This record gives sequence, structure tokens and C-alpha cells, in this order.
Amino acid sequence: MPQLTRRAVTFGASAAILAPMVRRANAAVVLRMSSSLTADANSSHYVWFERFQSSLKEVLKDEIVINYFPNNQLGKESDVVQQVRLGAIDMMISGTSIWATITPEIGSLDLGYLFSDNDHVGRALDGAAGAALSGMMDAKASVRVLGYGYSLGARNVYTRHPLAAPSDLHGVKVRVLPVPNFIATLKAMGAVATPIPFGEIYTSLQTGVVDGVEQDAPTVLAGKFYEIAKYCTLTQHIYNPVMPVMNKRSFDRLPEPMKPAFLKAAKEATIYQRAQAATAEVRAFEELKKLGVSISPTDRAYFRAKVEPLWGEFSTQYPAVKPVIDAIRSSAS
Repeated sequence: MPQLTRRAVTFGASAAILAPMVRRANAAVVLRMSSSLTADANSSHYVWFERFQSSLKEVLKDEIVINYFPNNQLGKESDVVQQVRLGAIDMMISGTSIWATITPEIGSLDLGYLFSDNDHVGRALDGAAGAALSGMMDAKASVRVLGYGYSLGARNVYTRHPLAAPSDLHGVKVRVLPVPNFIATLKAMGAVATPIPFGEIYTSLQTGVVDGVEQDAPTVLAGKFYEIAKYCTLTQHIYNPVMPVMNKRSFDRLPEPMKPAFLKAAKEATIYQRAQAATAEVRAFEELKKLGVSISPTDRAYFRAKVEPLWGEFSTQYPAVKPVIDAIRSSAS
């Protein structure tokens, strides 16, 4: 797929992309969907969207057309969440983390070592924990959660220098996502948690502003962070899910006969995207090894013991998440 910087990935006709939802003769509904990532196989967002669009088209043909805007074309995630909440943009796919700015409780999914693997994420969020968080998103953010997909593997720590022991992370400047529980998790692990926008990661590594980055393997590969941070320590500290959402009013304006097919397509896309996640991680690690990245296990129990007190602190700050965290823990295998 050619580089996408100035235009949307459009399925169906390209007209009428400025209104949140418009009707045309040959397409009953046109929607806009935003993503911060590229439109390719290394993007957990695009893997979900491509399957969703395909499933939807099989049933409804051109009755619903979705204009997909990758690479933050509609604005930074922090701005887009507000526009989706208000209905200026119909749909968005992102990690759950950015929605903590509106619904702080969703930040519980960013707590380190809360999940053991992606399958644990699925078990928990297909059950009571996911239902509770989706209800909070509905009430506070005015969006309908369409599913909980998987990140393309665990987040691990990549550094410019090897970490021979878990304690070697102490004092290392690691770029983190600029949200509270990412910062708290890496800080508890001993790192100097340094919030930096995604687009500045490479130059920050290059200039020594940070000594490392915590990310999933496909993103490290796509961002070429391995060119500088050549040592991967398998901390596997966070499995934060991918969450497609839709403004409630936009969903309510869908013709009633279309809604079941729309929701079914979203469910199918979530199942498909989850299945691709493990394969994407394995493939990325194989490629990173070929590119000279050293990949080393570590004592995860050491880090978990340091991070686990954050669960109780967050539950105290936001009492509504205590049953969510309890449900997540009880769903562990």
C-alpha cells in the first residue's frame, strides 16, 4: 500500500467526507473513522478495521461506507477522543489508554502485570470486567465500545545497553506512553519514566534524551527503534487492549435493520484481529533477531512484586474499578 499522509483510505466513493455522517443515493450511510497508526499489517488498528469493513460489505454491500483516516490525519488522539465524544468524528480505534482522559477508570487496563497474556485480556474483557468498563465509557464518554482487540504482543523494554539483571533498569530513562498508569508502572519497575509523543521516539533515542522504549515488537519493527535500542528485555509488563468505539448518536442514527449486521461485523473483526496478534508478534521477533536485536528473558516476578501495589492504590482512587480488577484477577488461568 502506498504511503498515506494526506488522504483517507476510502472504501466506496470518496465524496462527502467532511460531515460526520451523510446520506447518498448509492450509500445509505458514510462514516469517518480515525486511527493514529499506519494502514498496514503492522497496525493492530488496521487489521481490525480491514476485517470489519470486509465483513460489513459482505452483508450490506455499499449501504454503509467507512472512510478510514490513519496516521493521525484527523488530529492527535487526545483531540480526536473529544471529537468522537461530541460526534464530530463518528468512530475511532486506539489503545484504551487515551480514553482515560475522559473515563479515568479505563486506565485500569494500563496497570502493569494485571494481565498474564493476551488470552487473559480476552477472557476478562469478554466478561464482567469488559461489560463494566464499556458501561462507564457509555456513561462518561458517550461512545459505544465495539470490542476489545489485542495489542500485537506484550510490551517489553528495549534499551541502548543490555540489562543483565532486573535491578539494572533502575535509573534508565525509558520512553512511556504519556498516561498515568504507564508512567506509574515503569516508575515502580525502577525506570525513569519519560513521557514523549510517539512521533518523537526515534530522535529521542538517537539523541540520548531517553535510553530506551517500552513497546510491542511489531511497533518497534515498524518504527525502526531497533536501529538504536538493540537490546530487548522480555519484561512483558503491559497488555493494553485495542478498542474501537463509535459515538452513540452516530450509532443511533444507523437504520435499525443495519444495526445487527454492523455489530456482528465488529464482533467478527475483533475475533479475527485477536487471532492475528500472536502471529504478528512471533513474526516481528524473528525479523528483529535477523536485524541484530538481542532478546533476553528476565525475572518478571521481581517486577510484578514492585508493580502490584499500584492495583490497590488505583482502586482506592477510583472505587468503581475494584470489582473490575477483581474480575480480571479471577479470570487468570
